[in-house]
Amino acid sequence: MKVSDKVVQSLRILIEQTNMQVGDRLPAERKLCEQLGVSRSSLREAIQQLVSQGLLLSKVGAGNYLQQLPIHWSEHKIVQPLSNLIDVDPEYRFDVQESRLILEGGTAWYAAQRATAEDIIKIRACYDEIAHSQALGKDDEAARADAKFHLAIAEASHNVVLIQLMRSLFDLLQFNVVLGRRKVYSESHRFDQLQDQHFNVMTAIERQDPEAARNAVCGHIEFVIQQVRSIDEEEARLQRASRLNRI
Repeated sequence: MKVSDKVVQSLRILIEQTNMQVGDRLPAERKLCEQLGVSRSSLREAIQQLVSQGLLLSKVGAGNYLQQLPIHWSEHKIVQPLSNLIDVDPEYRFDVQESRLILEGGTAWYAAQRATAEDIIKIRACYDEIAHSQALGKDDEAARADAKFHLAIAEASHNVVLIQLMRSLFDLLQFNVVLGRRKVYSESHRFDQLQDQHFNVMTAIERQDPEAARNAVCGHIEFVIQQVRSIDEEEARLQRASRLNRI
């Protein structure tokens, strides 16, 4: 890791420990160098990194100011660039799904071993919220509840790294869930499939079966990947046929 990257981490810790808020001015460079035990050149390189990412604002002659709280830094550095890629090329959606296979397979595995009674109640509440919103025809609310269901499973893993990864990717996860629901679950029987898949994940966690929990959540995500690809191919085929008919 570069020295400047380490300084970025140190700055984040300092900002959190001193309870700085958006708009607050960072201490002077000399004071920061003393506090962090780094050279001025390393500090300036770290600050420039954060300025270029839009996390700090540098005003000539006035100092450096906080533009985003550290809790939002991972979202800015991870979610926003990925969202931009998906906007440009929808094929990146499948990269998100594949990453979910790895990440959520692990969270489900550990949730089945570590979930508390409170965790189970929260997971089941999200499951019920999905069904309730869907019954009322509130698709967007159902999608949010769906993403919360997966996040609740991550929280039940009690692995702070996995939880933070899921939280930082929550907006991207929600976008991906919305896309999947619109593509795959456009018919009532497919909504039943969705609920069955979620039920299988939930009950595997409840009976503390890690292998079944991982298989259930990965099977659910793989099903969505296959269905979305199939629907995309069918839509492309129909578009080609439509162009041919116009010739």
